[in-house]
Amino acid sequence: MAGLTRIDSVQQKILITGGAGFVGAYICQEMLDHGYEVICIDNFSKYGYLEKGFYIHPNFRLINGDCKNHNLMLELASEVDYIIAGAAMIGGISYFHRYAYDLLSENEKILASTFDAAINSFKNHRLKRILVISSSMVFESTNNFPTPESEVKRCPPPLSTYGFQKLSSEYFAKGAWEQYRLPYTVIRPFNAVGLGEGRARDSEVVSQGELTLALSHVLPDLAQKLVKGQKPLQILGSGKQIRCYTHAKDISRGIRLALESSKAINEDFNISAARVTSVMELARLVWNFLRPEEEFAHELIEGFEYDVQERIPDVTKARQVLGFEAEIGLESSVEEVCTWVQGAVSKGLI
Repeated sequence: MAGLTRIDSVQQKILITGGAGFVGAYICQEMLDHGYEVICIDNFSKYGYLEKGFYIHPNFRLINGDCKNHNLMLELASEVDYIIAGAAMIGGISYFHRYAYDLLSENEKILASTFDAAINSFKNHRLKRILVISSSMVFESTNNFPTPESEVKRCPPPLSTYGFQKLSSEYFAKGAWEQYRLPYTVIRPFNAVGLGEGRARDSEVVSQGELTLALSHVLPDLAQKLVKGQKPLQILGSGKQIRCYTHAKDISRGIRLALESSKAINEDFNISAARVTSVMELARLVWNFLRPEEEFAHELIEGFEYDVQERIPDVTKARQVLGFEAEIGLESSVEEVCTWVQGAVSKGLI
């Protein structure tokens, strides 16, 4: 295995912030499956309390708390070897507009508290490294495709406050290294898909005909529209938007590989599938799974200002340095998510 050799006799302990969220839960499960002891802190602000199967794992501890609680974070960071900083206000495109200020204010407070605790633990010779979960949105303004990690130093800054704040998270890591020599790794997931994206408690409710929908990420959004009977299927924007949809299980594996690799120290990685898919192509996949006997019918509706038209990563660095390649195909992800959405709609969860 590339990179850091783990010592089996000494169990490594990880603090995962936002670990009960969509991607965070996958990260917790990945780390538990590979023998780590996990502390998860989450305040359940987005969906409310969610029960997860791994909560009963003997190596897992759940802290129902806020990362902005400085003393709590100091206490938790003092007993771990690694921090995976994933806590943040995050959502679909509607979040970028509805919470333009809060995305900056709240997420900066979360990051400052997390890094203060990480620096303190590192000074006390406990913490080895912090891994920062950034976003593909740092490349919001690029025209260079596929986009290598180095493009973050060349392209214009993001236009959305969300993208700008995610770029800021990377500078937190760089600043902590330059001033305190705290080692870091930056992870940039691209378009995560998987199970568990329910209706947020403060989600924007949108009426489309007789349907009441909560805008989220594109795959569950398309699925819930069709499950709830929408026809023609309404697609935001042109439908030509390009994405590389990556299962959260693959993203979590990439994060673990980065944590375990000494070659990942003070480096940044695009963690993504390489397959390029348009929103229209994704809509057809969803339609064909949920309505295989019906002819595809759609209409385009006005999109959002910050709906990036192309998001295509260069995945060479993650493959060469970490040995990471996405393994879960898009068709499998579509089947999994659509099946979950069918059940969630029938139970009134979304």
